[in-house]
Amino acid sequence: MKLFDIYVDSGANIPKDLAKSRGIRTISYHMTVNGEDRLCYEEDVPFEETAKKFYDDMRAGAEVKTSLMNAQTFYDALLPSLQAGSDVILFTISSGISATNKQAQEAGKMLEADFPERKVYVIDSENASMGEGLLALKTADLRDLGESAETSAKWARENAFKTNSYLTVGDLKYLKRTGRISTTLAIAGTLLNIKPVLRADGSANTKIVFYGKERGRKKALMALAEAYREHAFDYDKQTVAICHGDCKEDAEYLAGLIREIGAEDIIIEYYDLCTGSHVGPGTVALFFFGKDRRGTLPAAEAQKKPHGKVVTDKI
Repeated sequence: MKLFDIYVDSGANIPKDLAKSRGIRTISYHMTVNGEDRLCYEEDVPFEETAKKFYDDMRAGAEVKTSLMNAQTFYDALLPSLQAGSDVILFTISSGISATNKQAQEAGKMLEADFPERKVYVIDSENASMGEGLLALKTADLRDLGESAETSAKWARENAFKTNSYLTVGDLKYLKRTGRISTTLAIAGTLLNIKPVLRADGSANTKIVFYGKERGRKKALMALAEAYREHAFDYDKQTVAICHGDCKEDAEYLAGLIREIGAEDIIIEYYDLCTGSHVGPGTVALFFFGKDRRGTLPAAEAQKKPHGKVVTDKI
């Protein structure tokens, strides 16, 4: 018998079959593509189909806008669990990337006021994509071992900064479009075949920052693998996730590199559409448990060569 229910926003990027088997429920973001309203996650549609169309549209120059999920959406989604007598743990994308967490907190307060005998724990994952997803999956392990919602939520909050995220993008124009790098830097980087390597930082409101830069795609992917070697622990005893913006061959190449380091259980999935709209097709991201991010510096900072921060737009 499940002691509590687990929910995530669709930014958690957990593959549908896995989420279903682990009893994790997904609340979808909305977006507009050339003015057409779309769900980022549809229960009855294969995610690969949805994602492939989305990234093809981006390559064709589609205008993509994402929208904030409001408190009422969370309230309506969680309501059946509380009505059934279950407590809830809800994971959201980092509050440093999106105001979603604030809306979820408000919904939690409303639900607890309406169901004073129940508890709603809203967890800031301090991450995005499968950084959020891995934290939710680990919490499902605790639930299935018989831990309470209170104990499991406490563990999730204490370990959120141990989920590590590293990524590289396929085209700098998507970062330029959102104003996160200058036009000059984007043009120069494209001409010189410079590929940035980014990471989720260890700040109180986690953001995406520059970690380093590499000349060429394969070197950037190798840099992600080296980040795993340097920052992960228990290489062969944890689940690792790789998410990609419709570039599966590159994701498979990275998977091969980290298998050589010792990884065995690897999830490969299309990158979440909501945050994927800010980094674009060709993105490859690596997620794993490892060193606490609050005690590490990006390589660029450690070398005292800061490149500045890249922060995704609020969603």
